[in-house]
Amino acid sequence: MASSSNPLSANPVVRPFQQFIRLEAAGGILLLICAVVALVWANSPYADQYFALWSTITTVGMGEFEISKPLLLWINDGLMAIFFFVVGLEIKREILTGELSSPKNAALALAAAVGGMVVPALLYAAVNWGGAGISGWGIPMATDIAFALGVLALLGKRAPLALKVFLTALAIVDDLGAVLVIALFYTAKVKVGFLVMGGVVLLALILVNRFGVRRTSVYVVLGLLLWIAFLKSGVHATIAGVLLALTIPARRVIDGQSFVERGRALLDQFSTGLEPGRVNPTSSQMDALHAIEDAAEKLDTPLHRMEHALHGWVAFFIMPVFALANAGVALGGGGAGLGSPVTLGIIVGLFFGKQIGVTLFAWLAVRLGIAQLPLGVSWRQVYAVSFLCGIGFTMSLFIANLAFDDAALLDGAKIGILVASVISGVIGFVVLRTGSTNTDVAQS
Repeated sequence: MASSSNPLSANPVVRPFQQFIRLEAAGGILLLICAVVALVWANSPYADQYFALWSTITTVGMGEFEISKPLLLWINDGLMAIFFFVVGLEIKREILTGELSSPKNAALALAAAVGGMVVPALLYAAVNWGGAGISGWGIPMATDIAFALGVLALLGKRAPLALKVFLTALAIVDDLGAVLVIALFYTAKVKVGFLVMGGVVLLALILVNRFGVRRTSVYVVLGLLLWIAFLKSGVHATIAGVLLALTIPARRVIDGQSFVERGRALLDQFSTGLEPGRVNPTSSQMDALHAIEDAAEKLDTPLHRMEHALHGWVAFFIMPVFALANAGVALGGGGAGLGSPVTLGIIVGLFFGKQIGVTLFAWLAVRLGIAQLPLGVSWRQVYAVSFLCGIGFTMSLFIANLAFDDAALLDGAKIGILVASVISGVIGFVVLRTGSTNTDVAQS
């Protein structure tokens, strides 16, 4: 039975999850607003202006390194590379110090995520086998963590923190799977010269990490070169964001106790120079101040600093702009689009495939003894979360843009993603809302 006080809320390891969840939930609301605006705009008298805006050609650079793309592709290839970079940072953090660092917890998230990718893809393929839309099999594999956590946030205390942590870990593994699918199956013709250039830059990033370089500016410059190389190579540029994230240092130079001892000594040094009425610090005080800043930087990690700095931009700018640019689809045919194999396959995959795959694979992992349910989480809640995993939105839209060049197929995919995401979110909310918060957890 769940106790009245939640021990997880006082756990310093879990506290970053709480901050992450609050940010993702708020970003999910803005994401929803932008998606609605895009749909309304694309079906209004100003629809031509909507589609013309994202087709505007923008050119950056010169010569061999000149990049000329429509605004839509700058968003999908450029801004989304930053999104994938933050995803990579989250994956690395979770593996090193988070929920995925525990073998049992990682096994549960891994099993649930694999089931939530394999079953939807198979169901989509079954609906579209032999048809023009078969290349979209990767679309229903994805989960939109912002929307899913946003739904959980609406439930308040009915959704325990352990359930939110489980969903976050599951979605992060799901993101990793989506990245691998994009890299392996949705990559255009490769230009070897630029791919070699990307490999050299990646090697340089690994080396600067090994040599202990912790200045984020070094990684930013090399990361930009890596992005350009991948963009020109034919491998999707967002993969560069994930690879860059994996090279960002995640180790502390000093531990907390050393920081406290060093900080106390430096504060004593600073206080000895205090004089009544003196405004400007002495040179000794400035030395102490700089030393405190240096110690704080050594206690923190570049990975944490970059994730903290970018998360707000991703949640409140990049993902909403992506939704605004990609969620607009002309619904002129009314509900006719629901009958197309692509639309139907995505709805079946996201709605039915996710609940079957996530729940079944999680149950098998627990029954086989390789995983365990989080404390205070019931199977009913896991089943409800499987519905929330059917909210594909951001990543599904992204994969749809890679899968289809044909406008009709892409529109059908967008309709399927929107319909499945809404149905999954509503039913997941209802199942969690009507469930008892004191349900016993069967762990065997």
